[in-house]
Amino acid sequence: MQLTHAIARQIVARAMKIINFSINVMDDNGLIIGSGDPTRLNQRHEGAILALAEKRVVEIHTRSDLKGVKPGINLPIVHNGLTIGVVGISGPPEEVRQYGELVRMTAEMVIEQAALMAQMQWTKRHREELVLQLIHGSELSEQQLFSVATQLEMDLTVPRVAAIIKVEPKKSGDVVTLEHLREVVQMLEFPERNNLVGIASVAQSEIVVLKPVTLTDSGWSRKIEEKRITQLIERIRHGGNYKIRIAIGDYYPELGGLALSYRTAAATMSASGKTHKVMFYQDHILRVALQGVDDWRQQQLRHPLLLLRDNDPRGLLEKTLVVFFNENCDLAQTCRMLHIHRNTLRYRLERIEQATSLNINNIEDKTRLYLALKTINH
Repeated sequence: MQLTHAIARQIVARAMKIINFSINVMDDNGLIIGSGDPTRLNQRHEGAILALAEKRVVEIHTRSDLKGVKPGINLPIVHNGLTIGVVGISGPPEEVRQYGELVRMTAEMVIEQAALMAQMQWTKRHREELVLQLIHGSELSEQQLFSVATQLEMDLTVPRVAAIIKVEPKKSGDVVTLEHLREVVQMLEFPERNNLVGIASVAQSEIVVLKPVTLTDSGWSRKIEEKRITQLIERIRHGGNYKIRIAIGDYYPELGGLALSYRTAAATMSASGKTHKVMFYQDHILRVALQGVDDWRQQQLRHPLLLLRDNDPRGLLEKTLVVFFNENCDLAQTCRMLHIHRNTLRYRLERIEQATSLNINNIEDKTRLYLALKTINH
């Protein structure tokens, strides 16, 4: 641990709240880096140099051969068994001597707190770096990744899925800042849920979360995650001046599966547009797959719907087709949802067939109509 100007200023401020004497803080070279008397900053203090060299308390009286000093007492500051600087109290030694240990204890407490914060920041930074390596791929072996994770107190043995959180401004013209991203990270980390969190992109305002999941015979359970996501959105709604969208990827076993899970989350976020707040990959698999289709193939897929729109100026037939597929091609349920008679539905489906030259009872033609809807509306 090295004394900095910022730490020295904290020591001076805190100590001078306790006693009515000027405080000086010197680094390990005897240079004054913090002082109740600003005119003494950056001067070399020979009393401090003596205290450092001999590792003892040095009192300075009115008459002294030492340079850059005033009457007072100077005490070495020790951290982790090392002398890293000196704290001095200006004033007649017989008056300030009684405050020496109190001021030294104050200095060492400030340094201990600063060291703890530095360690926490170091750990946080390296945890985030490991998260980014896990989602983007790492040159480290799986054994090395587990070793690093253990040192950082990160549990990589539990099954996880990747989620991407997009932070967006509530109002047009507002901007999302790094502080906003950190606020969301804080919400994801506390209360502790064993989430592994990192800011994936400041420019894109995206956060990645490796979320623990519960495995079932049919995959992984999303009920718990849906509840937690709802709680997070509610907390943000009542909090900052930003909003979020969330895309959750699929689960893949093994450590390497986290990168694939992240890819599915990213593809889901990209394919689903801004109409959804919460998107699970499982609900958008087809849309994600269609996003990768090249332009020429997309034009081919969209062609039947474009033909339908040319013959459907009010959009009634397209709306009917959307509901028909949403109800899994169930004629009775489609009629209920549209509040129409069965014969009316049959008439509309016949008009769709005429406009598109496709047979809705043919599985291949029906699939083309379905893909046309998904492709043109994704």
